[in-house]
Amino acid sequence: MKNYLDINSIIRNVLVSLFVLTLMVFTASVRAQDSEEEEIPIEVTSLAELILKVQEEAFYDNEQDRQRIAKFVAEKDTQQRVLTKTLADLKIQEDRAIVLEKTFDDNDVKLSELEDLKAERLGAFGELFGVVRGTASEMGAQIKESIISGELTGRHTTLTELARSQKLPSNDQLELLWFHLIEEMKAQGEVKHFTGTIVDVDGSFSEEDVVRVGPWTAYDRRGNFLGYLPDDERFRVLGRQPQARFLDLGDNVVDGDPGDIVKGAIDPSRGAILGLLIQTPGLTERINQGGVVGYVILGILALGLLLSAERIFRLTSVSRAVRSQAKDVDNPKESNPLGRVLTAYHSNKTADVETLELKLDDAILKELPSLERGINFIKLLSSVAPLLGLLGTVVGMIVTFQAITLFGTGDPKLMAGGISQALVTTVLGLTTAIPLVLLHSVAQQRSRSIQQILEEQSAGIIAERAESG
Repeated sequence: MKNYLDINSIIRNVLVSLFVLTLMVFTASVRAQDSEEEEIPIEVTSLAELILKVQEEAFYDNEQDRQRIAKFVAEKDTQQRVLTKTLADLKIQEDRAIVLEKTFDDNDVKLSELEDLKAERLGAFGELFGVVRGTASEMGAQIKESIISGELTGRHTTLTELARSQKLPSNDQLELLWFHLIEEMKAQGEVKHFTGTIVDVDGSFSEEDVVRVGPWTAYDRRGNFLGYLPDDERFRVLGRQPQARFLDLGDNVVDGDPGDIVKGAIDPSRGAILGLLIQTPGLTERINQGGVVGYVILGILALGLLLSAERIFRLTSVSRAVRSQAKDVDNPKESNPLGRVLTAYHSNKTADVETLELKLDDAILKELPSLERGINFIKLLSSVAPLLGLLGTVVGMIVTFQAITLFGTGDPKLMAGGISQALVTTVLGLTTAIPLVLLHSVAQQRSRSIQQILEEQSAGIIAERAESG
């Protein structure tokens, strides 16, 4: 019986040990999170030691659970107090929000009432403010671009501030607007000498005497036209001045005394026409626009003029000598064509009429090459010149079409070079051909007049010989 009880006791202890081991495995992860110390391996030598160790571990776990429960209970009270305080603060803020919302609604109503009162009291003055702002904006832009501001500086700034203002203008501002309007109108009818800031071509500044003709044109003391820089309220010397005839008019204005009536030049467009005059190319620039073809045409013109001058001078001299010889046919001179023809006559006086006629015709034919030399070449040059002009026109148009192909037609400046060459060469060709044609006609007329004198004298001699004989 005792042995049976021992076996049952052993079995019960084993089951209890297995249960405890399972519980240890289940709670090992929890103890590993709470304990910072490393676990000490348990060495069990007997079942009694195992049971003892299990009991110790169970006691340790119960103690740890008790501490965690106590900590949780303590923190729960703290969180409850925080929650209570937060709810109280929330209630306070909600009550404040209600008060502020009511205050906002009341202020919104008051603001609407004040706006209505403001509009009622402003009345026509509000419309006046709109007119003042519009006038100030328009006048500010006009005065800024006016050369009068080079003398009366700072005006457009005041008008711009008035135009951008959101407040009602004061009496001083309204008076200032009226004053600037009157001042601008008065200055537009004046020719005024004053000291202004001039920016030279090299960028240097200088204080010099400026002559202003109304709001249109300004000159420096040398009579040069000045441009105006509205952003800086300064004048600038134009990098290129108009033609001399316009500069002479500027000198008249600068040198004129007060009260004098002089002939001057003004730009009613306030700089636009002056800018176009400055951009107008001169003779040299136009010739350069013709390119190589233009230079060739000018060479032909020079050659044709020299040859024509030489031929006309030569034929004029020969014509005088021939006319002088015609008055003295009995004393022929070898220095002129008629003298040489008469010499041939005197050498063949004894010949019959037919032979004499042939001799005189031969003498006249010998004189023709010297009289007609170079005249046909002048005619050739006058014919070639317009053809070269047409060639330059075709070349210029080819260049223009190439520019259109590459860059399109958006920027006309890209096509200006080709168009200029096309037009300039045509003008040069016609300019060359016209005087050469006229000079060819003159030279040919001089040559034919000499030939006519020779033929008349020859015919007279033949007729006289036929009658005598």
